[in-house]
Amino acid sequence: MKTNNALQRGFSLRFRKLLSGAADGVPPWLDVVAAGDDAGLFLPADAPWIVHRDFGTLVGGIRALLMQALHPGALAGVSQHSRYSSDPLGRLSGTIRWLTVTTFGSSQAVAGEANRVNRLHTRVSGEFVDGRGQERAYHASNPDLLLWVHVAFMESFLVAHERYADAPIPCAHEPSGGDNYVKQWGCSVAPLGLSDVPKTRAEMDAVLDGFRDRGDLTVTDDTRRVIAFIRKPPLPALAKPIYALLFQAAVISLRPDFRAMHGIRTAPDWFVRVQTKVLLRALRVAVGPESPIEEAALNRLRRLGAI
Repeated sequence: MKTNNALQRGFSLRFRKLLSGAADGVPPWLDVVAAGDDAGLFLPADAPWIVHRDFGTLVGGIRALLMQALHPGALAGVSQHSRYSSDPLGRLSGTIRWLTVTTFGSSQAVAGEANRVNRLHTRVSGEFVDGRGQERAYHASNPDLLLWVHVAFMESFLVAHERYADAPIPCAHEPSGGDNYVKQWGCSVAPLGLSDVPKTRAEMDAVLDGFRDRGDLTVTDDTRRVIAFIRKPPLPALAKPIYALLFQAAVISLRPDFRAMHGIRTAPDWFVRVQTKVLLRALRVAVGPESPIEEAALNRLRRLGAI
């Protein structure tokens, strides 16, 4: 589908340039998603496809950063090895690339993207002080650290979709759409070396409880510095008020125990929820129905006769 007027096309271009980091607004990984000779991990009726194609991911991405920052090992990896402060949009586009290729790409594309991420992880190591005050070594490929990043990411995108998006998550053969999303998205991290992952929503919540109860999570001055940057990143002027609401939506959607750790005040829940849903619907209209990545994936599936 094509955008239907010049104003919409202009806004869509600016929006996609911001997220992809590409001057023409075309994600550099578009051809990667379009290529391949198999369906990949997910089809259009699967829960991860439904969740990740929606604009609720704009909240989910911010929320995932807030969650991941509670683990000092994950925080050390970001602050010591990431270009988040010098090139925040570049880091954002890298994360979006992994998400979209893994969701919409072929098996070959997913494997290639996993290899790219694994190569980056080989350089991410160091030391951190955990929530109990003990100094520990970390490596990005450590299963415990990968598990935290995975569940923080997964829970964030699921909760953001449930609160702020309209499309129902299919249950398939699971008790709920949330259970189905957790089970299906679990396979996404196997190429990164993590196979022992939650298969249900209850298991996901139990993993989060375990990190909290063991004292693995904490908020330090380093945490606050990173969160202050996440709260007000160097965005174009037009994007700043939009982002400010999305940030509040992410904060208020956190579990009460994790929100209390951050100690960030927001407007009332009902107000933020309503305003965020209105904003995301308006963004969908402004950007238009065209989604180059999803269209590339659908065209590949049609070519293969998978849909």
